[in-house]
Amino acid sequence: MPQREIIPSHWEHVGALDDEPIVRLQSNVRGRPFDFTFELIGENVFRTTLSSTTHPLPPHPSVVVSPSRQDSFRADIKSGRNATSREIRAGQIVANVDWSESSPVVRVSYADSKEPLHVDVPHRAYSIDGHGVAHYSRYNRGTLYVGLGEKAAPMNFAGRRFELSATDSFGYDVYRTDPLYKHIPLLLNATPHGCVGLFSTSHSRGTYSIGAEMDGMWGHYKVYRQDYGGLEELVIVGKTLKDVVCSYAKLAGFPLLVPRWAFGYLAGGMKYSMLDDPPASEALLELARKMKEHDIPCSAYQMSSGYTVAEAEPKTRNVFTWNRHRFSDPVDWIQKYHKLGMRLIANVKPYILASHPEYEKLKQAGALFTDPNTKTTAVTRLWSAGGGESDEGGHIDFTSAAGFKWWYEGIKRLRQEGIDCMWNDNNEYTIADDDWQCALDEPSLQVPENINGRRDVGLWGRSMHTELHGKASHDALLATDPDSRPFVLTRGATAGTMRYACSTWSGDNTTSWAGMKGANALTLNAGVSLLQCYGHDIGGFEGPQPSPELLLRWVQVGIYSSRFAINCFKTGDDNSVGDVIEPWMYPSITHLIRKAIKRRYAMIPYLYSLSLISHQMAVPPQRWTGWGYESDPRVWSEKIMDGEEQYWLGDSLLIGGVYEPGVTRARMYLPRHSIADQGFLNVNPPYQYFEAGQWVNLDAEWHGSGIPVLAKIGTAVPIGRDVQVLSPGEKENAADLPLDDYRAVEIFPHPSTPSKDWSSVHWFEDDGVAAANKTRISKYTISYRTTESNVVVRFSRDESSGFIAPWKALSVILPVGDLRDVVTNGGAKIRRLQPDGNGRRQFELRWQGEP
Repeated sequence: MPQREIIPSHWEHVGALDDEPIVRLQSNVRGRPFDFTFELIGENVFRTTLSSTTHPLPPHPSVVVSPSRQDSFRADIKSGRNATSREIRAGQIVANVDWSESSPVVRVSYADSKEPLHVDVPHRAYSIDGHGVAHYSRYNRGTLYVGLGEKAAPMNFAGRRFELSATDSFGYDVYRTDPLYKHIPLLLNATPHGCVGLFSTSHSRGTYSIGAEMDGMWGHYKVYRQDYGGLEELVIVGKTLKDVVCSYAKLAGFPLLVPRWAFGYLAGGMKYSMLDDPPASEALLELARKMKEHDIPCSAYQMSSGYTVAEAEPKTRNVFTWNRHRFSDPVDWIQKYHKLGMRLIANVKPYILASHPEYEKLKQAGALFTDPNTKTTAVTRLWSAGGGESDEGGHIDFTSAAGFKWWYEGIKRLRQEGIDCMWNDNNEYTIADDDWQCALDEPSLQVPENINGRRDVGLWGRSMHTELHGKASHDALLATDPDSRPFVLTRGATAGTMRYACSTWSGDNTTSWAGMKGANALTLNAGVSLLQCYGHDIGGFEGPQPSPELLLRWVQVGIYSSRFAINCFKTGDDNSVGDVIEPWMYPSITHLIRKAIKRRYAMIPYLYSLSLISHQMAVPPQRWTGWGYESDPRVWSEKIMDGEEQYWLGDSLLIGGVYEPGVTRARMYLPRHSIADQGFLNVNPPYQYFEAGQWVNLDAEWHGSGIPVLAKIGTAVPIGRDVQVLSPGEKENAADLPLDDYRAVEIFPHPSTPSKDWSSVHWFEDDGVAAANKTRISKYTISYRTTESNVVVRFSRDESSGFIAPWKALSVILPVGDLRDVVTNGGAKIRRLQPDGNGRRQFELRWQGEP
């Protein structure tokens, strides 16, 4: 992009320097006045703006900043001697703004630290750059930079440069391709002495250079460049990543509730819905029957867009239509699928080709963008059939009343026909011209008065439509079934999109060992960006079929993620139909695939509890190894900050992996918070105990013990049945699923050292399906300590929310080789059960009055 920087200078404070925690400045450059503000809007959150009549603030910010309430927090204000600087102190956070020289300089730090968390670059910090702006600040070398929604591996962005945009990056390289599918300009810098997040509310495209460029005069810097409009940037300060992520969620919105069943196996594959002989409906029913034949539980099928392909030429995809040869009676077919225990997630794309039966209708209604050059409907090339094939058409303009309503009504029809969930796909809005015009007549859209009638996509941001696309699907589902939480799966995303879509994934990845490894880094950055029900297409979406070893390794690591799906489009010799990955495709390992998927189902109580924690507190289920262990100097090593080979799943499990063929051992670092940490247990053979704070080498035979999984001493994992069950809130049971009436807790006491202190672990449950305004979340607590011969447990259930769990007893499971008895000092009866299939001792707790 051309660089046309103007640095506004000679700033003057506007109004009196009063006791409010705000700085208001104005500069006049070449006859154009620019306004700058810096203000405290929360206990640890500041807001910076740079704007003018030519560079208005984001007209549809992805996060709406409410007016600050000064009475809700206390700040100390101190002005400089010459009234050209101001200090704002909120608790231990100190922010200073100095406008004595050419550009305001903001500095943020903790009062007890000599190292600042954020410092602007003097003389250049805030610049006008053509139609947009740029913000230059110091680059903290040797620290961790994360966030940005979804960017190429490794996890640490230090020394790299990224496009802030989104595109359909089919078959991308997980280490090189940029951009991918998400547009979230949130950059977090974590250091041993604190953490700071910078977030731009704009949907405009731009770039982020994070130490990738430097200059002899300007030094080492990072720079956020925004293509259009003025700057609105939030500065969020915290001691840890957790502090900053949770504070960001209070502004952007906490992750949505996800239906409990969605943590099971989600199947997919474009081939099935593209078949004419046998018709796709029969092929998909046969797929569901095969799941049962192979004893592989499966909760849903991601129905690719083949169901919308026109029967006659041109055989293109027409959203909200059914191919009546492939699906002669959609409602009847959906009911049959439900009876086989699988829900349906329908692919819907927010564009229409010129051959769509309603193209002319939408064109006349103004539901598509306008090309200012032709003064008519904007036309572009869009994906139409197989890999790389295209045709002319247009994107739905979701700022138009006609476009939003058409989409809303289409989603309602699909839901009324029986489709369970919507899969918002191909919604990155790869628009070729930023001058295309938006309608801006959708009633729910707020249009600022000061934007001088500007309707260009560049200013409003094409990714704004990704957000509104999510809103239209979400609102239609909720209107059709107001008692149930909507499930919208989205490929593209902004910060605002995730207020409407509860789940996302890393798009059309490629089959490779490197692709599996790099995916971990994408997950960890997605998590701190509030994309917390996130996963990958296991085995790879594009590319060759995985080898048996790669497929099994990928399934083994994939079951320890928030979202577990196998979905692909292997183009191969047939560019339209493609090939699929099936769990039983390699008979020699089908039993191991089945074992892993059943373990996934058994762990759903743990995974679902992590999602409820995410919903309530914004703590991601999958976390960087240093999350909560910032005091351990080894987590700041390059290998750990890369985030590729290990991660936390909740507080209990440290997950490793094997990322090369033929490798039978894995190396992991076991973080230590303090000398009080009791260490880890290997949950796989040979079930060793390890002290924290060291690197260890672990057995990891791909057809034997599998990937390394370590449990932290003093934690616990709640588990249930290893099959698909009926969530307590579900009213229909077409597939005759078993009830969710079994609960056990795997505990991990120290194998030899008695403990006087109790280890307490909480988990959460609800009915699994209720809408957010109707859900009731209950809390369960297992506590234990050890003697030389016993493990003493106590259990409490807080069901004051109104949700009563359907299970009436609780089993406690000891690690393999732990021969102690479980006893209780509570009011429960306890009896020893037979060891489980792994030889672990089990004890059942049952309370008086329970059968």
